[in-house]
Amino acid sequence: MAIPARPRVLRPETTVARTLLLGWVLAQVDGAAVTTDTYNLTWKSTNFKTILEWEPKPINHVYTVQISTKSGDWKGKCFHTTNTECDLTEEIVKDVKQTYLARVLTYPVRNLNTTGYAGEPPFEDAPEFTPYLETKLGQPVIQSFEQVGTKLNVTVQDARTLVRKNGTFLSLRDVFGKDLNYILYYWKDSSTGKKTAKTNTNEFLIDVDEGNNYCFKVQAVIPSRKTNQKSSESLFACTSQEKGVFKEMFFIVGAVVFVVIIFIIILSVSLYKCRKARARASGKESSPLNIS
Repeated sequence: MAIPARPRVLRPETTVARTLLLGWVLAQVDGAAVTTDTYNLTWKSTNFKTILEWEPKPINHVYTVQISTKSGDWKGKCFHTTNTECDLTEEIVKDVKQTYLARVLTYPVRNLNTTGYAGEPPFEDAPEFTPYLETKLGQPVIQSFEQVGTKLNVTVQDARTLVRKNGTFLSLRDVFGKDLNYILYYWKDSSTGKKTAKTNTNEFLIDVDEGNNYCFKVQAVIPSRKTNQKSSESLFACTSQEKGVFKEMFFIVGAVVFVVIIFIIILSVSLYKCRKARARASGKESSPLNIS
């Protein structure tokens, strides 16, 4: 007669070992299912509007961004996002002359949905970024222009930024001061030869040939920089001497007409008074003499 087999009793140390082994296997499966590498971390910044971008698009993981100055503490932004960009403008405009560090942390979604993430997640560092030296200059705008005789006056409008001081948003000129220059490219509208002028203010006053129309465009530049020195060029504009002459003629003709009208009114009043005086005089002559 067969003797029934006894149930196998696992020793406590064997049970613990198997549990650890199972946990390790599951961790490896999770790790194999999640791509945690991030790359191509790039700062995109124009007039201090600053976004950090990276790759790849997540499949079963999410990202969190951290930013810090060299001497500061890490601050989290864009928590557990599936995007591959994070707007860090709010942080960098606090001090645009600081150098900032940033990194992108990767979290597996499965771990977050169960017990959270234990330990330090994998991360990738972004290059260091100094906004004052590296933000790109936006395309400038020509605010106004006027050509009078041999003088051409052009005014450039300073772009507003998200940098604030005492609750007020600052312009590029407020931030950069005399470091910000503008270049004016100008030419006769019938010519291809260009001339240039430079100023560290917002206004150009240049000599031109009287009676000719001129076209021009401007470009922002920070000569002291090593990179990102120049902005893209503005849209071009042109003067029109014909319109200027027409306006002058209009005002001249208007003034002449006004003077003629005043002369006619004065003449009419004078004639009216003369007629009235004559009528009174003729009335006196025709009235009979009183005999006492």
